[in-house]
Amino acid sequence: MNPSLISLYITVLIFSAMVWYAGLEGTMRVFTYIELTLKYSHIKLQMFFMKRKLEKQLGITNRN
Repeated sequence: MNPSLISLYITVLIFSAMVWYAGLEGTMRVFTYIELTLKYSHIKLQMFFMKRKLEKQLGITNRN
């Protein structure tokens, strides 16, 4: 059997189990939470680079 089909079947099985256990609304909330967490981590990464650039421009050494 093709490995890509096995991964597809496992993904469909996991999604079906999530819908069966928590319902469609609960499953969508999980995916929304994951999406927001990824967006927040992306923003934190951008803020880190902005902080580093600003410290470099102002000549501030890191106190930590």
